[in-house]
Amino acid sequence: MPAYKHPRPAVTADVAIFTMHADDLAVLLIRRGEEPFKGAWALPGGHVEPGEPLERAAHRELEEETGVTGLRLEQLGAYGDPGRDPRGHYVSVVYYTFVVAEGLRPRAGDDAVEVAWHPLRTLPFGGGADGRPTPARASKRPRPPGVEIAFDHLQLIERALFRLRERMDDPLRASHFNVVPRTFTLAELQRVYEVLHNRTFDKRNFRARLLARNLIEPLSDVKTGRHRPARLYRWRAFEPTGD
Repeated sequence: MPAYKHPRPAVTADVAIFTMHADDLAVLLIRRGEEPFKGAWALPGGHVEPGEPLERAAHRELEEETGVTGLRLEQLGAYGDPGRDPRGHYVSVVYYTFVVAEGLRPRAGDDAVEVAWHPLRTLPFGGGADGRPTPARASKRPRPPGVEIAFDHLQLIERALFRLRERMDDPLRASHFNVVPRTFTLAELQRVYEVLHNRTFDKRNFRARLLARNLIEPLSDVKTGRHRPARLYRWRAFEPTGD
């Protein structure tokens, strides 16, 4: 490799994974086992190796730190403000996704001593009038006891959430992400969008327009409900597809 006369920042790839967890949105975080920020929570990620494609580095680091593989990732952006990392000038290329947590078995590895889903309501975001995370910079108010977020990862989570909401703004469009299991009820699908956007959709309009768009198809099976059976559906072609 030819010599490069100008100093270069280090590059990392980090991943924000969102899911529905106990009827709330949650993000997957790892507890760091090394300095800086030893013991604090952070997004899974790490250094990009020489000659390694960025997305491949994101998948590799995700597997090494959490054991999670095979996810669809979208690139959020690159973040490299000086001072964001006490080790020096670091540029982080961030990826994000939304998954169904059922079937995932995250396990701590590499320099992570713990991995866990964190409900967004437990993180110290700066909130708007509704108390939900906003796409602005994080609040400077005291963090909840026991919650410490490493580096600028709180802001990165907030930005990823805002992008996710934009990406899934239209509940009547097939999603790139796996927002529900392969078979689901319309109530389950509607609940995901309501929690994600923190607002209520009209039940009748949501379902009628979704069916009219021919994005989903009913199954002959039913899911037993509390009062009456609820019909199961699936995305056409079995799972969500991109635009």
